Amino acid sequence: MRKIPHRMVKEDDLAPSQFLQLAAVDFSGIYAVHLAAKEERLKMTRLAMSLLSGPFLAAIALASAKVVDPQSLTRWQDVPWYLFALVTAFGVLSALPFLRLIEAVNAHARTARAINNFRLLYATRLRDDLDWSPNLPVDPRFPETYAPLAWPGINVMVLAMANSTYLTVGVTGLSGQEPNLLLLLLGILLVALVHYAVYYIRCNVTRRRRLPRNPYRVPHLEG
Repeated sequence: MRKIPHRMVKEDDLAPSQFLQLAAVDFSGIYAVHLAAKEERLKMTRLAMSLLSGPFLAAIALASAKVVDPQSLTRWQDVPWYLFALVTAFGVLSALPFLRLIEAVNAHARTARAINNFRLLYATRLRDDLDWSPNLPVDPRFPETYAPLAWPGINVMVLAMANSTYLTVGVTGLSGQEPNLLLLLLGILLVALVHYAVYYIRCNVTRRRRLPRNPYRVPHLEG
């Protein structure tokens, strides 16, 4: 019995128009990733600001209802304990959008890197055949998983500072200690460093997670 050879599809058999179709899909994909990342950051930032404004709204409501004397809110020792409890509670709740922002940064970075890897399929061919290449990154390691000075990283760390301020002030007030500016700043810094450690560990552990099965031996270019 005669063996029929397998037909091999060569790269040269692909027309430039097919690579232009890949470029169209690429541009729409990277646009969708950036749009989703922006919307995610805006939603989580709004949620965080809403949570952090809770103690102020509660204080205004209590003062309007004459439950709390507004003058007492200007002196640390006269602030009711339940207001400090509200500050602490909303500081804990605002950790939820903080963690969600970290996960969103990881997800969007992985998606963007996958698109960069996809772009390598046609960028070289377009440059050779049509003397044109997309003005987009082709490095599958970009954007970085952990980039604290990029806008997503700055957004995360500013929210971490706000959370740290609420938690430090709330816990200090509940403990009945007299406020000390130096100690308060030190406490805020230490709590912010805990947030920073969560951001750093979560981003880098994501890069070192267990890889899926790779039966075709395609090189892993994400990490």
